[in-house]
Amino acid sequence: MAEEVKKLIQFKNIVKSFEDGQVVLKGVSLDIYENEFVTLLGPSGCGKTTLLRILGGFLQPTEGKVLFDGEDIVNVPPYKREINTVFQKYALFPHMNVYDNIAFGLTIKKEPKDVIEQKVLRMLRLVNLEGYAKRNVTELSGGQQQRIAIARALVNEPSVLLLDEPLGALDLKLRKEMQHELKSIQQEVGITFIFVTHDQEEALTMSDKIVVMNAGEIQQIGTPTEIYRRPVNEFVANFIGETNIIDGVMLEDDLVVFEDKRFPCSARGFEKNEKVDVVIRPEHLDIVPRDQGMLKGVVKSQLFKGMHYDTVVETRAGTSITVKMQVSQDKPVINAEAGEKISASGFLLDVEDAGELTDAKVIALASAEAWDAETEESVSIKTVEYDIRPETGEYSVTFSTAAGTSITVRALVVQENRVESTVYQEEIYAMNFFKKVEDIQESIALDTDLKMWATASAWSLEDENEQVEITDVKYDFDPETITPGVYEVTFATEGYEYKVSATRAAEEGSEVGLIFRPEDIHVMRKGGRR
Repeated sequence: MAEEVKKLIQFKNIVKSFEDGQVVLKGVSLDIYENEFVTLLGPSGCGKTTLLRILGGFLQPTEGKVLFDGEDIVNVPPYKREINTVFQKYALFPHMNVYDNIAFGLTIKKEPKDVIEQKVLRMLRLVNLEGYAKRNVTELSGGQQQRIAIARALVNEPSVLLLDEPLGALDLKLRKEMQHELKSIQQEVGITFIFVTHDQEEALTMSDKIVVMNAGEIQQIGTPTEIYRRPVNEFVANFIGETNIIDGVMLEDDLVVFEDKRFPCSARGFEKNEKVDVVIRPEHLDIVPRDQGMLKGVVKSQLFKGMHYDTVVETRAGTSITVKMQVSQDKPVINAEAGEKISASGFLLDVEDAGELTDAKVIALASAEAWDAETEESVSIKTVEYDIRPETGEYSVTFSTAAGTSITVRALVVQENRVESTVYQEEIYAMNFFKKVEDIQESIALDTDLKMWATASAWSLEDENEQVEITDVKYDFDPETITPGVYEVTFATEGYEYKVSATRAAEEGSEVGLIFRPEDIHVMRKGGRR
């Protein structure tokens, strides 16, 4: 029977908040075992370095416990913990040579000189720097200095070595060399390494266990293979390498639907007809002749990367519609005698809506308003004069107050603006519209506002009650510097593009097929932690 691995470190519900109210860790719990190489992986600001510093004793948690070999060490000072740290900046003593840098901790402990010499020479052999003992550390390369920093940390024989982005200052070639060196050193000394990085390749290359973090929470814990092949949510899938994520529906165990096609897969435990995210890695897709493809598409782009081609294949363009937005900078009309101001904007109407107008609706469409010039209190608009017919054309609309303050704008009546896609069995609708410069500049969520102003919507032709999401809004202006004029705005439903790591070149614009195996499909639940 295999010997049970000892649980060395336990983080129990660790919360860390700072004086400014920022919560960096939100109840993190994690077990780390003896002799593991564990990597804390995540984007900047996710909390990984904070967790490392709490373990090292450089920070105190706001809540929670840190157990080391079963004992709570939250109040134990750093120098009394069986833990050493290697930082990105090395922190070597420039006035000391290599030998003295490594021996520093042992000298402080007043160990015998012969013991210090034996341990230092062993460390130099371990980091492949024999013969460098008398060198000044300032004469060493970045990689050599990092090795000395590691040797200095290990010479004290800690139970755990913490490495806070130790390879971040090295060039790419040296980083790759040091990745293998670190793993080899960890296996040689047989202690627990806890490594912090935002580099996915480093984590996948060196780790026994990866802890993926985001926004102060653990997203997933697993081996490099588990994390890469079976991510639990969209954040992990996107953060760990390139990937394709497609909307799907689980029909039953081992059978998923995406892009309106059924595909066998290895996925169980989902509800029937549960909406899911389908993940296929680029290297698990292959480009074949179109008639042989499980999916069919068009090559949109291709980049040669030496051993392979990064290829993008579009299988669905989505349904799109383009409308015109007329932007004005109308100044209010001033009636000095009455002490009033009035403003209104031009607007557009579909033919079918032109026959059902009321004064209130016209006022709303034109954003018409009047106010007292001195107090800025609202003044009622008493009359609205218009003769808008359910026919395409341009019409005048005049708004007036009781005091005779008035403004005239134009209304355009246009045909319904719809695009129908029989290929995707959906329809999309949007209106041309008028807006003011300040409306655009003051918008906080412009994409959402543009959809609202254009009354943009899409739905299924098979079921008119089923809304289709408009996922893409494109426009040809800079919101911050926009000036009066006419601009195009395009709304589109979701399209599908697949990233493919291909071994063969494919001509841009060519029609191709994509194939993959059931085991290449990974299914994730929607709504997981992001």
